[in-house]
Amino acid sequence: MLRPVIDLDYLKDRLIELLNIPSPTGYTDEAVWWLCRELERLGVDYELTRRGAVRARLKGKKSLPARAIVAHIDTLGAQAKQVKANGRLELVPIGNWSSRFAEGARATIFAESGAWRGTILPLKASGHTFNEEVDSQPVNWQQVELRIDAVTHSREDTLALGIDVGDIIAIDPQPEVTDTGFIVSRHLDDKAGVATLLATLETMVREDRTPTVDTWFLFTIAEEVGLGASSVLLPDVAAMVTVDNGTTAPGQNSSEFGVTIAMADQTGPFDWHLSRKLVQLARTYDIKHQKDVFRYYRSDSASALEAGADIRTALVTFGIDASHGYERIHESALQDLTHLLVAYAEAEVEIVRDAKPISGTRGFTHQPLDEGHD
Repeated sequence: MLRPVIDLDYLKDRLIELLNIPSPTGYTDEAVWWLCRELERLGVDYELTRRGAVRARLKGKKSLPARAIVAHIDTLGAQAKQVKANGRLELVPIGNWSSRFAEGARATIFAESGAWRGTILPLKASGHTFNEEVDSQPVNWQQVELRIDAVTHSREDTLALGIDVGDIIAIDPQPEVTDTGFIVSRHLDDKAGVATLLATLETMVREDRTPTVDTWFLFTIAEEVGLGASSVLLPDVAAMVTVDNGTTAPGQNSSEFGVTIAMADQTGPFDWHLSRKLVQLARTYDIKHQKDVFRYYRSDSASALEAGADIRTALVTFGIDASHGYERIHESALQDLTHLLVAYAEAEVEIVRDAKPISGTRGFTHQPLDEGHD
């Protein structure tokens, strides 16, 4: 395989555009519209599920066994649980993230009356009033509230604005691209993954590359609440590679540089054969990589398997520092990941038997048991 030329500017430009479209789980329609327009611009065929998950296909040299590569459009956010007596909003999180990272965030409330701006603040936000208590109050979602940028002094005032229980709150991403190659923003999980899938498609279309088999690029809309790829897969898909963030932190082997190939997460080991194939491709094409195991982590792979899909799954990631907080990645990791996805799309199918969902033992895989050392 000739080494692909990845258009890193394309990748970063699409990432920033997508970051600036609010899309917390449950409020993803406009991000889906943006994605569909971009796929049309690339000339890639796609289809849309009822709720807005996207399936885009690159036709392969053969149809079966089809492959899939998946990332999720939805992000963390919040929802109004109560309109408080002081006119501010009590919040519950959308997705699993700490209120510590919500404190001080600028946000948009999407109400029936329209969009309203505001700030998430701790209940004791003023040091001039509460002195050292601003540092000693607990950290949880009951200790924060959303201050609305409108004249409202009571519950009745806020309700009169059209703001009510259940309204979705999107957190400002505040993206910044540094001269040193870092991208700092909220919601890089998993909009950086979406941008990487788009960069893979752009590369393969521009360089007229044909996948070995039909390859579906899937974009899900509810991964942050555990639903993910539960209803987007087609029966022909035998293997799915999930693209998401890798948790760069003490005690982890992930890195902000290169591709981190996850061997397991909290739901258990990923498919041995598919994970090994990705590692071998990274070695063959000299793509910087490392392996890791995630303990408090699940992805689109888990939701697909839990929904009953009999497929092989693997997880490849770009390392994120401060995941589910104010996140940071390095552009080189996205480039390396795109290289690996192109290599995977063009790799030969080794388990031909996977073209059929059910068959006999002929062609079934083996896992080595003999000692492999001298």
